[in-house]
Amino acid sequence: MLFLGKEISTPLTLASGILGISFSSLQRVIRDGAGMVTTKSLSIEPRIGHEGPVIAEFDGGLINSVGLTNPGIAEGLEEVEKFKRGIDGVVIVSVFGANAEEFVQLASAVNDSSADILELNLSCPNVEDEFKRPFALMPDKITEIVSAVKAVSNIPVLAKLSPNANDISAIAALTEAAGADGLTMINTLGHGMVIDAVAKRPVLRNNFGGISGPCIKPLAIKLIHDAYKVVNIPILGTGGVSTGLDAIEMMMAGASAIGVGSAVYDHGLDVFKSIREEMEVFMDTHGYTKYSDLIGILKEN
Repeated sequence: MLFLGKEISTPLTLASGILGISFSSLQRVIRDGAGMVTTKSLSIEPRIGHEGPVIAEFDGGLINSVGLTNPGIAEGLEEVEKFKRGIDGVVIVSVFGANAEEFVQLASAVNDSSADILELNLSCPNVEDEFKRPFALMPDKITEIVSAVKAVSNIPVLAKLSPNANDISAIAALTEAAGADGLTMINTLGHGMVIDAVAKRPVLRNNFGGISGPCIKPLAIKLIHDAYKVVNIPILGTGGVSTGLDAIEMMMAGASAIGVGSAVYDHGLDVFKSIREEMEVFMDTHGYTKYSDLIGILKEN
């Protein structure tokens, strides 16, 4: 199947922020059944991120406040080149800047790499202490950043949207109008907080963070469906997918590809193989011949 003009064997995609950016771990994901991999969000300079603990489990999911830890764009792209030399796989490079100028600088750097798709992380909820409201909640910033990046990027551009937007349909349409080639949705939900009742304090050192995992799947599916009805660009859907049926549901709601994130934390890299096999069994049982047959076929009551 095709996603943004790239041939992929399966719609399953490693979501950003779950593994590091080492080429060997990304190659393993492709071998285990993913069609694409997404790097951690890379900034111009390296970022240490937040002090630990930065991840906690709760019934139904995870909460994290990693703080966009990454080695910087230069080192990140070196790993992309190593990945590409060793395996035939589609790489989405996720980037994060403090303003439109930084996003343009990052896009220009990615132009000089072997990356296949550029993802603009406009919606990380756990760095608001530094950057205030996520750009994905500010329509004027979406237009400014996406249009500026599209003016320089040599590869397709995905914009990663926030589930915290008041009107996701309006935001999705605006992002398409600004020139985005596709959408990634959704990012983590939040803020949320988990408390250690014995210690009488939040579990995370940063107090709060973004929520992910199975608990956000119904929200992700609903928002993807809302966006699908108003845009003509593909959606990389992510949020709580851990089984083949989860992925099928998300594609029926309108996603053309599926990001898998928290499930890797819970079940390991073998989850890509199990999800793919479960999808294939469902498709064989119900008469679907190709993945694209599933996209947007939801029948509303």
